[in-house]
Amino acid sequence: MREIFIERSVELLRIIIREEGILKECLMEEQNGGAYPGNIYNGVVKNIISAIKCAFIDIGCGKNAYMYMDSKFKNLNLKKGQKIMVQVVKESYGKKGAKVVKDIGIPGKYCVLYNYGNSIRFSKKINDADFKKRIEKNVKLPENIGLMIRTDAQNVKLDVINDEINNLYKCYGDVKKKGMYFLKPGLIFESGGILGETLRDKLDDSRLKIYLNEEEDYSYTEEFLKYVSNVDAEMILYDGKMNLFSAYNLEKEILKLINSRVELNCGGYIIINRTEAMFVIDVNSGKNVKGSAMAKTVLVTNLQAAEEIARQVILRNLNGIILIDFIDMDEEYNRKKVLNKLESGFLDDKNKTVIYGFTELNLVQIARKRKGKPIYDYIEENCVCCSGTGKKLKLSYITLLIRDEILNLNEGKGVKNIHIQIGSYYRDSVEKDISGFVKNIGAERMGVYITYDDKASYYRLEPLVFDSQLNKFRMFKVN
Repeated sequence: MREIFIERSVELLRIIIREEGILKECLMEEQNGGAYPGNIYNGVVKNIISAIKCAFIDIGCGKNAYMYMDSKFKNLNLKKGQKIMVQVVKESYGKKGAKVVKDIGIPGKYCVLYNYGNSIRFSKKINDADFKKRIEKNVKLPENIGLMIRTDAQNVKLDVINDEINNLYKCYGDVKKKGMYFLKPGLIFESGGILGETLRDKLDDSRLKIYLNEEEDYSYTEEFLKYVSNVDAEMILYDGKMNLFSAYNLEKEILKLINSRVELNCGGYIIINRTEAMFVIDVNSGKNVKGSAMAKTVLVTNLQAAEEIARQVILRNLNGIILIDFIDMDEEYNRKKVLNKLESGFLDDKNKTVIYGFTELNLVQIARKRKGKPIYDYIEENCVCCSGTGKKLKLSYITLLIRDEILNLNEGKGVKNIHIQIGSYYRDSVEKDISGFVKNIGAERMGVYITYDDKASYYRLEPLVFDSQLNKFRMFKVN
């Protein structure tokens, strides 16, 4: 059974995909009005830097977006001050603005409609020649429009595909009209963010359950499913007081993702480290030393590591350059087994991933297209206590966990006073806006007592019920 959990809060939209109780993907998106891939904007060219062949475009999102200029993109005639409609292909990252292109694509579940070309292309995963011929013969393509047929289209009737093409073309017409009459830089088409992407890319023909905590997202998903013919989905609108992820024991699973060490069933383990340039993954045999044949022990460890590495890369959304140091193997056919196992783990990955063979140093390189940020960027931040060389949980993420625990405490118990112990490195941030902190954890009507500890791991929360407890912490009460 596949389950999709969709939880929206003020700060974050979080989506978890779980299969047979095992986490497969964890997607997050900050709710700060940023430019998300797929969104279409009216923009104005603010600057052109010929030395790097790049145009910088105001799209109304604070940071200017950037567009590479090249003859193959047919955008060398751009002028400063020119109005242009663009689509985001990469969200902003660090000091860099969003990457945009002038060629527009409107995505559906079965195909993608483009505003250029006049031909039909197919997903690389479609190998059925007869299916391609049927599509080319029977699909009704609007004039001066290009089309890419997605893998899921193989599982539905031609009428469904043609209906989606008509709907996408109407949507494109609306976008063009908005672009003509929208005077200022700003958003003119929203692709649905990670929610829209999940519905388009993660729903297959198996039975699944979709849990949501917001009525608006429930309605959006319900409307989407009306046009999907090969999905058997049960939707559940969660209305409990705890947050959705805590109610289904997912918060602890998310926190595990910041651990660098991941255990393997065989007794070995992998270590995942992030550097400024790449992710480095080291494979270790650990306790897997029972076998008498060393080569077999190494192969078993490396095969389990390859399977787990693929899962962790997708789950943590690791991208860019990933370097894997497997345990050394002398036999070439054993190396091929490990590579095949690694490649099979990415078969359903929607991100473009290229795996290179073993180098002379027994290293395997992966190049994975950046799509969104790694999970660490949403829940961790630099630790000022060690000059930024270490990481700690974001205070905003801790307040979310505390708020949920307070809701759980109050469920039928009516707790009036609480003590929160939190790491000393959060003191300045908490005390800078103590009333805001109390409000964010949902404790405005409670007596809140806060202490700080250099050795505290994340936080600790306890209800104060007895007078002796209140007297003990009275000096730490927040007013």
